[in-house]
Amino acid sequence: MPASSRRWRCDVQNTKDGLRRATHIFEAAVWHYAVQVTCRCGHSAKFHAASLWWRFERKGWNDSFRDATRHFWCRQCAARIGRRVQPLRLETVAWEKGVIELEMPDDREWKRAMRRFRT
Repeated sequence: MPASSRRWRCDVQNTKDGLRRATHIFEAAVWHYAVQVTCRCGHSAKFHAASLWWRFERKGWNDSFRDATRHFWCRQCAARIGRRVQPLRLETVAWEKGVIELEMPDDREWKRAMRRFRT
């Protein structure tokens, strides 16, 4: 079991109007959102949340939005400036066709994670 699975906990926050706000990539995946990463230059990319969570899970990285920003960098800024630039923010957005999909978890792993989330 990866290290991030053992220490994962749900810190669901609600907005002023009572809607849920994801604070972790896994929460975004469960609620069928995509994760948008936005750079200071304005460039952004949308990732399929479940595949992004699985990447973080396999690497043993913390999937909270606050900690996850250090694992992303803007290619356009890197090409222009010559060094990696961390994104300005990670946020949940509505899933739409054309999001970047990484390797997806198999059904067994996904169902195991869902059971941990529900308890």
